[in-house]
Amino acid sequence: MAALSPSLAFSQIATDAPASVTAPVEQTLERCALLGDPTGRLACYDALARRAPAADGVVVAPAVDGNGSNAGNSAVAQATAATKQPATPALADAPQVSRMVPQWELDQGSKRGVFNFRPHRDTYLLLANYSNSTNDTPFEEVTPAGLKSKHVELMYQLSFKMKMLETIAGSPVDLWFGYTQQSFWQAYNRSASSPFRETNYQPEIMAVMPIGKRLGGFDFRYAGLGVVHQSNGQTSTLSRSWNRVYGELGGEYGKFGVTARVWKRLDNDKSDNDNLDITDFMGHGDVRVTYRDDGTEYSMTARRNFHTKHGAVQVGVAMPVRDNLKGYLQFFSGYGQSLIDYNYSQVSLGGGFLVEF
Repeated sequence: MAALSPSLAFSQIATDAPASVTAPVEQTLERCALLGDPTGRLACYDALARRAPAADGVVVAPAVDGNGSNAGNSAVAQATAATKQPATPALADAPQVSRMVPQWELDQGSKRGVFNFRPHRDTYLLLANYSNSTNDTPFEEVTPAGLKSKHVELMYQLSFKMKMLETIAGSPVDLWFGYTQQSFWQAYNRSASSPFRETNYQPEIMAVMPIGKRLGGFDFRYAGLGVVHQSNGQTSTLSRSWNRVYGELGGEYGKFGVTARVWKRLDNDKSDNDNLDITDFMGHGDVRVTYRDDGTEYSMTARRNFHTKHGAVQVGVAMPVRDNLKGYLQFFSGYGQSLIDYNYSQVSLGGGFLVEF
């Protein structure tokens, strides 16, 4: 007879154990299922799997011999012993679950193979994004009457990545393709036929290597090297584009996540360049910090050119609504919220929804 598997052992325990023992576990499973944040649900289930048996006195025994009798008898005996020390599973002190490890498939347990969609940057819809000022100057030479932008517009961003190659040449390096699209839609500007004011397209290729080292409580998760193109798909005086190579480092400290990038622009040729000074405003790198608490995520992305003293900061708050849907607030201040505005400073505040998948 084959050795008793963990699932069969748990089933045997649930069948033989008294209702007073299984009730706390079932209640905790229900609480886990109600968590809207995917990472929060995973942490809840993970903590329950590791802590509930110890707390309730129920421990799934490993297979001991080939006939399975020892494993089965041990599981039933432990379930019986549980009646002497019932307790509700404690999740408050459960270890934090890494977000970066599954997002970048940094260990063997998180590998999903190639050509599977993963989240990359935030995917969100701001139903109303208010800006304190509008940048209509670039449209004056293209549109006879110019564009009279409204201060409130609809804004959305779509972003995903997929692994193209895994463990290249036997190394721990994976090759990823990422794509991000951001659009600024004058949906409420009926008098101007509700045009898309600006859309930015950003494909990129990234080579990512896991680090898995801890220093002073900070877990260095991965290092990456990427090449990224960003443009708005326009021509003439509306054209904006640049190409960069960047290095990235990501790590976590408890509930905090930190990623830092440093980039070098590649297309510095003065000929046929519509935005030669873009790094004066967009800087040479950025830092993103996130903090997650019970499914709510606080994020901040900052960049600055210390020579020109230009830069920007973006702050976001995402709150669970249901399943993978979150309410989302975003604040931006500085240069370059979009490519058409790379040299234009503004302050904006928007609200809508963020999707995690």
